[in-house]
Amino acid sequence: MNSADNSTIKAVKLGVNGLGRIGKLTVWRHVARKAFDELVVNVGREVGSSLEDVAHYLERDSTYGSLSVYLRGHTAKESVVQDVNETEGVLVVDGVRIKVLRKNRNPKHIAWREHGVRLVVDTTGRFLDPTQPADAAKGSVRGHLECGAEKVIVSAPFKIKDKAEPMPRDAVTTIMGINENDYDPRIHRIISNASCTTTCLAHMIKPLMEALGSRRILTASMATVHAVTGSQAVLDRLPKSGASDLRKNRAIMNNIILTTTGAANTLALVIPEMKEIGFIAESVRIPTASGSLIILVVNLQEDPTGEPIRRDVINRIYQEAADRDLRGYLNYSNKQNVSSDIVGFPRAAAVIEANETHTRTAEVSIDLHKLCAIAGSPAPGSKSGDLARIAITQAVIYGWYDNELGSYVNLLGDRTVSIAESLGDR
Repeated sequence: MNSADNSTIKAVKLGVNGLGRIGKLTVWRHVARKAFDELVVNVGREVGSSLEDVAHYLERDSTYGSLSVYLRGHTAKESVVQDVNETEGVLVVDGVRIKVLRKNRNPKHIAWREHGVRLVVDTTGRFLDPTQPADAAKGSVRGHLECGAEKVIVSAPFKIKDKAEPMPRDAVTTIMGINENDYDPRIHRIISNASCTTTCLAHMIKPLMEALGSRRILTASMATVHAVTGSQAVLDRLPKSGASDLRKNRAIMNNIILTTTGAANTLALVIPEMKEIGFIAESVRIPTASGSLIILVVNLQEDPTGEPIRRDVINRIYQEAADRDLRGYLNYSNKQNVSSDIVGFPRAAAVIEANETHTRTAEVSIDLHKLCAIAGSPAPGSKSGDLARIAITQAVIYGWYDNELGSYVNLLGDRTVSIAESLGDR
């Protein structure tokens, strides 16, 4: 998708809540894309000594370099911030007007209606429960709707605190290139863009399902070797009251830290067939600023009448899927990459490291007497010791992703533009 030239969304003013890692890079992406003439960015507090300090923060990034180079290449010489108006709270960045709000952090108090904002991207990571009412004490994603927004995109997976509560009818989780059409503009008002890890994982799983069928995937597991995030500690610190994971308070600069990921649960929301497959997801944080890796292990049942699943078959599945993907969400690479090679890699949800694809096939013996059922019926009266031998192939597949700008923010930008198009010029 590239709707940057679509004038129908020019009338839609985009709001961005939060100016952390994803918020800042979202601003970069939309300044570059020029789909929106104006952005309204809510910081929710005073920053530094003046609006100049917000401009300073936007212009420079320790991971991706300067905004000028991002927009204009290595020949860029001048700042792309063309005007800073402290009185009006407005920046003009490469021709895009950015209004900066610095008063309210609770969504129900943000003046979206006053500023004509119809679509908001909430990048704070704080308001993730779509069941909470707009007037919830600590704030709610529904507060954006109460204050004038027609649609809200959340840059993280939903987290419903009360597990007995169902997902509201007006909320949906989508990943571009996977289930983006599950979004119904007539129904959905709150849209989760899932996570960076789930985005990569979904683009690794889907080609296997399309080529082999979900029934042949017996079990799967993944581990993400993930760059650090802003929630981690630079130096060791005391945990907050009630904290259960003490590792999150250990220094990020010199530790490999085991943690958790909700990728398995979110994956089932965008690829429902995963509910029938045994799946485990784990995460390991490492001291890099960006650039992450998924190691996917899949156990596949061989078809005795078909082509054996070997390394070249797996790689062919991904290469053909990448060739069909005109938007470039899935990339296939025969190069020997390292994590820094993937930082800033444009638009790629997943880059398959084909050199490291491995398969191993073995025959598994199953005692028929211990079968629970066959095709939904009780197992026949097999004698103890009767065995069935089934060929199972274990495949190990590596997929790189830039967990910030290159993968996640680019696809978030595509999701944002597509939803803006559904609003049109109404």
